[in-house]
Amino acid sequence: MMKGYDAGAFPPFAVTVDLAVFTVREGRLHVLLVERGEDPYKGAWALPGGFVRPKESAGLAARRELAEETSLSQDTVAGLHLEQLRTYSDPDRDPRMRVVSVAYTALVPDLPEPRGGGDAARAQWTPLDSAGRLAFDHDLILADAHHRVGAKLEYTCLATTFCPAEFTLGELQQVYETVWGVELDRPNFRRKVLTTPGFVEAVEGPPRRTGGRGKPAALYRAGAASALHPPLLRPEGRHA
Repeated sequence: MMKGYDAGAFPPFAVTVDLAVFTVREGRLHVLLVERGEDPYKGAWALPGGFVRPKESAGLAARRELAEETSLSQDTVAGLHLEQLRTYSDPDRDPRMRVVSVAYTALVPDLPEPRGGGDAARAQWTPLDSAGRLAFDHDLILADAHHRVGAKLEYTCLATTFCPAEFTLGELQQVYETVWGVELDRPNFRRKVLTTPGFVEAVEGPPRRTGGRGKPAALYRAGAASALHPPLLRPEGRHA
C-alpha cells in the first residue's frame, strides 16, 4: 500500500459490465437479452453482464459474462468486436450497493441462438421494438447503444456484412432502414451509395430478379473501403 494512503477512507463500490449486442434477424433489429435468475429483479429481462473480478479488466469481464450468461461459445465471443459505450454511475442504479457499470455494444451478423447460463435463467434474441421494460437502468443503456450502432452505419461499411456476398442496393437499404428505424428515399440512397468511394462495387453478369413487377436489379459486393467518406447520414431529425 502506498505510504500515506488510507483505502478505508473511501466507501467501497463494485464495478460491473453490461452488454448491448444487436443483430438483424428476419428483417428486424434484435437485441440479446437474458432473464435474470436471481434477485434483484428475478424473472425480469436484462442485458447480459455481471461483476468484474478483482484480477480482470472490464473488457475481459465483458466477454466472460457474455459467454457464461448466454452459453455462446468462447470462440464466438472472442470473435466479437465489442465497443466500449460509456460508464453508468448513478448512485441508485443498483439496489444492492453502489455499482458503476462499464457498458459495451456490438452489431454483429450471423450469431447463433443463445441459451441461459450462469445466473441467467434464459437468453434469447428479442426484437428491439418489443423488448419491453428492462431491469436496472438497462433501458437507458439500450437506447444509448442503439444510437451508437446507428452511428456506426453512418461512418463505416458495416451494413454490407448483413447482406449476401452479392446483393442488390435494395437489400443494402433494408439493413439501414432496419437499424435506423426509418424509411429512406430509394433514389437518394442509391445515389449516395454509388458515389461513396469504395463502398460497393458492381458484379459482372446478369441482374437478379427480386420479385414483384420491378425490373431485375443489378448486383453488388462490398468494396475495399472500411470507412465511408463522406458519411452516409441518417435523415436529419429522424434518428431512432
